Amino acid sequence: MVLAFFLAASLGLFLLLIMGNPVKGAGRWVDLGPLSLQLSDPAKIILIIVLAKYFSRRHVEIAHFKHIIVSGLYALIFFVLIFLQPDLGSAIIIFLIWLGMVMVSGISKKHVLTVLALVLLSLFFLWSFVFQEYQKQRILTFLNPLTDIRGAGYNALQSVIAVGSGQTFGKGIGFGTQSRLRFLPEYQTDFIFSAFAEEWGLMGALILFSLFGVLIWRVITSALKGLTNFEILFGAGLAIFLISQFTINVGMNIGLLPVTGTPLPFISYGGSHLLIEFAALGVLIGMRKYSRTFHKEEIEEKALV
Repeated sequence: MVLAFFLAASLGLFLLLIMGNPVKGAGRWVDLGPLSLQLSDPAKIILIIVLAKYFSRRHVEIAHFKHIIVSGLYALIFFVLIFLQPDLGSAIIIFLIWLGMVMVSGISKKHVLTVLALVLLSLFFLWSFVFQEYQKQRILTFLNPLTDIRGAGYNALQSVIAVGSGQTFGKGIGFGTQSRLRFLPEYQTDFIFSAFAEEWGLMGALILFSLFGVLIWRVITSALKGLTNFEILFGAGLAIFLISQFTINVGMNIGLLPVTGTPLPFISYGGSHLLIEFAALGVLIGMRKYSRTFHKEEIEEKALV
């Protein structure tokens, strides 16, 4: 069943790559009439399920390096298909999900160093032979956005201005000049954090960080209470996914990371990523409830002991 989901998602991404049309130069969408679905979003959760299933079945022999390679092939298929759409932000998330789940699955320190070396070689290869010019420009521009404030660095500069202008307590809800006057493009999606920080200020941003921290803490604690390796690994993968998206979005909004079009979990406008994020939380909660119902007798026996 899990493999069937993976194959279906891979086929969908491949067909979308051939027949789909990029939206604003990146990320291909499936048009469903009143709704649009970006297949890279469900692909992230499917990868978490696939890796959780794979590692949970091989947890005893996970130290073998071959399992890291096999799991990497699953991620590589999604990474390439999504990267070629092109959707750099989602491709990076796919890589981080794989890397994070490999780390929490019990890999040895020796293999960690090997994986990191392979990552560096892969990045060198991507930069030299795969990255398109506009993607290289985004990475170079974030280092010094003032060099091209009317071009590739415009969004990053306006985003930083919006965050800084919020100061401690913000300008007030609806009074953000950078976002409301459209100096900051896509303020409801990619740059929602900048718009939020401008109107709510540093204190509002700290509250947002705290709420997200509580959410991640609940996901992790729920995962650690799982009765099976699959539950634990799925919860860990979900936490890695949410942390990666949150970190990348905030990082690009404050000028520390390149602009990649990564949405802010549960906040950025858009039905596609919101649907997947809430569905993933539902799966985690459902697994915990079902597991405790299914293994009720085992839990009671352990409690008596």
